[in-house]
Amino acid sequence: MTQPPPPPNQPPGPPPNQPPQDTPPQGGFGAPTPPPAGGYGAPTPPPQGPPAAPAGYGYPQTPPAQGQPPQTPPPAQGPGYGYPQTPPPQPGYGYPGQPGQPGQPGQPGQPGQPGPYGQPGQQQPYGYAPPTVPMQPQVAGAPGGPGGKKKVNSTAIIITAAVAAIALIVGGGVYLASSKGDDDTKKDTASSEGTTGGEDDAKNGDGGTSSGGGSSSGGVEVPAEAQEKVPSSTAAKILFQVPAHEVANKDDIDSVKGSWLTDTTYAKSALNKIVGYEPDTGKAKWTLDLPGQTCAGSREITTEKIAIVVTEEAKRVKDERPPCTQVIAFNVETGKQVWAQSAELSGSKVPFGEVTISGTTVAAAGGYSGGAAFDVNSGKVLWQPKAGECTDEGYAGGAQLVAVRKCGDYGEETFEIQLLDPKTGSVKWTYKLPSGIDRAKIISTQPVVFGVVTGNDVPLTGTSDIFSLDENGKLRAKISIPDKKYSYDCPVRGVWACRGIYVGNDKVYMPTENHDGTGFSRTNEIVSFSLATGKSTGDRVDAGDDFELFPIRMDGPNLIAFKDGPYDKGAQVISVDGKTLKQTVLLETPASESVLRAISAMTPTLGELLYTNGRFFLGKDLVSEPYSKDEKEYTALGFGAK
Repeated sequence: MTQPPPPPNQPPGPPPNQPPQDTPPQGGFGAPTPPPAGGYGAPTPPPQGPPAAPAGYGYPQTPPAQGQPPQTPPPAQGPGYGYPQTPPPQPGYGYPGQPGQPGQPGQPGQPGQPGPYGQPGQQQPYGYAPPTVPMQPQVAGAPGGPGGKKKVNSTAIIITAAVAAIALIVGGGVYLASSKGDDDTKKDTASSEGTTGGEDDAKNGDGGTSSGGGSSSGGVEVPAEAQEKVPSSTAAKILFQVPAHEVANKDDIDSVKGSWLTDTTYAKSALNKIVGYEPDTGKAKWTLDLPGQTCAGSREITTEKIAIVVTEEAKRVKDERPPCTQVIAFNVETGKQVWAQSAELSGSKVPFGEVTISGTTVAAAGGYSGGAAFDVNSGKVLWQPKAGECTDEGYAGGAQLVAVRKCGDYGEETFEIQLLDPKTGSVKWTYKLPSGIDRAKIISTQPVVFGVVTGNDVPLTGTSDIFSLDENGKLRAKISIPDKKYSYDCPVRGVWACRGIYVGNDKVYMPTENHDGTGFSRTNEIVSFSLATGKSTGDRVDAGDDFELFPIRMDGPNLIAFKDGPYDKGAQVISVDGKTLKQTVLLETPASESVLRAISAMTPTLGELLYTNGRFFLGKDLVSEPYSKDEKEYTALGFGAK
């Protein structure tokens, strides 16, 4: 099968022969290559002509009156894989076209969607739909106006797994699962790609896809001493960069999905392996060889530093992509493999597209055959997929284990949200969604907050409505999301993959789309809605003219966000106080052109963003051939402030 073309990181054209102004420790970023006009974080000079009138963006509109969807029982038909806009027999994530047929190439992403930086849409492996993944559709953002940037909302990528269970590590804003048992609440500092939340986070309203947690309302607050501290100097230096491997040919797109961070180790997936680095120097500490390329990784790390990765069952040969059947547990700090497992249905190995940890349970799903679970310490199979009219489409972990269950044939599916006992898989409660729902995405597991897509027109955010449930699985509030107004991302493939939208303080936080600021400038805000009423809280965190905000995770009651600046300012990581909304800079990157271009090429709104204790790492999910031989490609960049 012909491989899809690589997603462009830069537009065609020769790069300028200008050396970097800030030379990194290991060879530098090389000659800067201009990104496409208006790329995220790319320098953009102001345009000529009269200034655009500032848009009255303001607060989010109050959603329509809340109402609980009808409790429609699922039909009694047999299971059907098909996601909307995707034929049922062709699952993504590099899975074989039909069960029991390993070795077939994966289903490419949905065609016709715009790619990053306004480039033509790319067909991606692993079901990386250009603007989403089964977690919700990803979509390329609308271009910025005069003098602005082009906002990339979501394109070819998938997102690393979720949050863990039991102990909260808020020093790094991370939720750690205890692999010794549900009563072990030992604290530690660690972080996995994307975001994670802790037990306290979950109790306080996070526990979804955000790191850290806590709440100023209705929950146990994370102690101030456990939250991120402001470094003595926020000016960051380049710690190191990880060069991308060479792809076999221009049509190849390799997966390097997954990154994890603890106090002593930054681990990043590479081609058929994971490499652990000293986070302050970039010196390689260990290498773990894998059977094939990575397909998914847990956002959670247990207190014993165990993380999970899903890989293809063999190395790729030419254009063949083996199915993602291997679930592997490894120690992030030592690189030692703890166990490797797979699950079967009717004698065939089951492929997976995402994985998460909750308590001592590893739950994997995201394929056409349902889900399975394993003990995080031993790899013992706790449950396997079962043939029947319903299948577990995906799991979200962390403080609680939540399943999205699908019933019915393709085109006639109904969905259920279920709270599971992570040890046994037994159902504690079920919330049935009405017919007409095309997919469901979990945003938080405690409290349970999820988004849905209705109709064939997938909004840019990947959700058309957001629902919050109480501890008994009853509806609290519904929030309607107008299209083209917000810019978080819930990809098409996956249940536990939303980014840029986080839950804390009994609120859900999300960024607005980029819009006109003062004069020639462009800007956006972070706003929030009440999970109790579904209405706007009036919170508004302004990015400021020529800046743009994108949430990374929760940190107790505070929100950690990436703040991209104009062409002559460094990018920042900031903390937003959950009560006062005051912004505090935690880290600012060098403002040199070469550094800003390197950050822009990582596409921060779509990549793996980790911030803990003054260290900021950006990682890629996919690697393709550069447009030019002079262009340097990186799979990870690290910055540090002290």
